[in-house]
Amino acid sequence: MNNPHDHNSRYRESNRLLQRAEAVIPLGAQTFSKSRIQFPVPHAPLFLERGKGATVWDVDGNAYIDCIAALLPIVLGYGDPDVDRAIRDQLERGISFSLSTPLEITLAEKLVSLIPCAQMVRFGKNGTDATSAAVRLARAFTGRDLVLALGYHGWQDWFVGATVRHEGVPQPIRELTRRLPFNDIDALGNATKDLKDRVAAVILEPMTSETPREGYLQAVRELTAKHGIVLVYDEIITGFRFALGGAQEYFGVTPDLACFGKAMANGMPLSAVVGRADIMRKMEDVFYSGTFGGETLSLAASIATIDKLERCHVIAGLWSRGEALRGFLAGAIDETGLSDAIKIAGSPPWTIFQFVSQADADQDEIKTYFMKAMLERGILINASVNLTHAHGDDEIAAIVRAFKETCHDMRRALDRKSLRDDLDCAAVRPVFRLRS
Repeated sequence: MNNPHDHNSRYRESNRLLQRAEAVIPLGAQTFSKSRIQFPVPHAPLFLERGKGATVWDVDGNAYIDCIAALLPIVLGYGDPDVDRAIRDQLERGISFSLSTPLEITLAEKLVSLIPCAQMVRFGKNGTDATSAAVRLARAFTGRDLVLALGYHGWQDWFVGATVRHEGVPQPIRELTRRLPFNDIDALGNATKDLKDRVAAVILEPMTSETPREGYLQAVRELTAKHGIVLVYDEIITGFRFALGGAQEYFGVTPDLACFGKAMANGMPLSAVVGRADIMRKMEDVFYSGTFGGETLSLAASIATIDKLERCHVIAGLWSRGEALRGFLAGAIDETGLSDAIKIAGSPPWTIFQFVSQADADQDEIKTYFMKAMLERGILINASVNLTHAHGDDEIAAIVRAFKETCHDMRRALDRKSLRDDLDCAAVRPVFRLRS
């Protein structure tokens, strides 16, 4: 392996490929969060070649314990043998067909059996498909136009028009979505009161970096029911990570519609919008139709993924190992006196780091320093530990060891007031700030 401090040789092939990529791909990547603007270039890999379990290898042959998990779709681990076998078996039969396949029924029935709000199901390929379908469905069902959004819900016009990344979205569409803070029932109550009968849907992530306050989700449920508003849970992240039935099962509050994706197929492209039958049947009139909605490799992967999540009690393991990991991380933060600079948020299956500006370094510079230092120690990470079934004792120990060393380095840099100079690269800035 190359010297971790010699980025010119360590990432030579990554840098070469970036030049090729940027000639034909905007930003050189298909996803903002996987592009060069979200990593401490030139101190970071930009292209991965393969993965197995909890480890990935970049195009220069460097190995990393992966804490990003492909932005959370990987819940079992890369190359899971049970999921891969299901994909190979289905590949022998075919991928896409001229009619529906029984796999659609099998997976839909499974989701209905597991998810509290699910009485009917429609599939998509990514989270934005599902959230956009749910919003269109809510508008059709209620005959109203406005949407109140309390989290991050994808790239379509209806949502991203309400963010700072609204370029290309017409003003009239931007005005149809209002963003509100999570965990503030008064803000939601005032909005629904002021907007009266214009609100079609309230869409929220039931948990992100914030845990819902006691009674908050139930209050949202009662408020939306009172005003005839469709309550939509965006469970793209929480689904099949917090519980088999998602955060709605975990917290015991049932929405009208819910959107699932990411972990439901361990990396294969699949999402679903599920919900009450009387609302979902509007899909017979509302146009939501894609050629690859019933693509069979993803359906087979999802069936195998969910089966393994159940059979091997995977989610319980994510909670228990994640809780232990959080304890180790908190200990390292306390030991180095960094509790004012690094906060631990989120939940055990999805531990989120919040970086706080200090006198001589802002929060993004601190985050960038953290990412760079962890990469030097063989940990691919952004601002969270996205735990998988493949993160065993050895991987957890390696993450904790790298984190402790990084904290000690950060403490010295902050004390010397040299953190900004030590970066030797541009700070990673968020595409937009949405979650606390």
